Amino acid sequence: SATWTSFLSSLCISSPSYKPSSLHGIYALSSNDIKVGTSIEVDGAPWRVLEFLHVKPGKGAAFVRTKIRNYVNGSTVERTFRAGITIEEANVFKETKQFTYKDGSQFVFMDLSSYEETRLNEADMGDKTKWLKEGMDCNLLYWKDKVIDFELPITVQLKIVDVDPGLRGDTAQGGTKPATLETGAVVTVPLFVNVGEDIMVDTRTGTYMSRV
Repeated sequence: SATWTSFLSSLCISSPSYKPSSLHGIYALSSNDIKVGTSIEVDGAPWRVLEFLHVKPGKGAAFVRTKIRNYVNGSTVERTFRAGITIEEANVFKETKQFTYKDGSQFVFMDLSSYEETRLNEADMGDKTKWLKEGMDCNLLYWKDKVIDFELPITVQLKIVDVDPGLRGDTAQGGTKPATLETGAVVTVPLFVNVGEDIMVDTRTGTYMSRV
């Protein structure tokens, strides 16, 4: 639809000379082949399979129950498919780009081989941007020559720039405090962690992992 096309166009607004490295065709697979991580096309949109369960009831036809996430808007739904039917596979592929800088409300990624830039609008990127640091390598996900999502490294190293003054300390015992990182993100850290120190954070959960 026009609305769908407009949204995808706004998500990836530059890199006009980009030439995809993968062929874009229509790929079919059986619902019996669905597994976690499979990319499928449903109602004209790309979805990633998060969960699946093959069900063979005592009566009636077998089916596959799935939970899928929309790559573009992040929504998650449950969808059931009859066993053995043909499903269109979404040809989603990823390319590694380096986040180089932020220009206003746009995040600029560079292909280190061609030096071409791809600009993504902040409003379309969700809260994952709070972990982005200049020089960080990320995977941009493409579908039909458009960027539909991006993947952060699972773990990132970031510096603490602020903590509550009343909670500073070097105690190795229990207790936690909120800490602001160089990207503006706030995480909960042990009391012994202080301003100026680097920590490792799990970007999937936003949780402190260790002090560097």
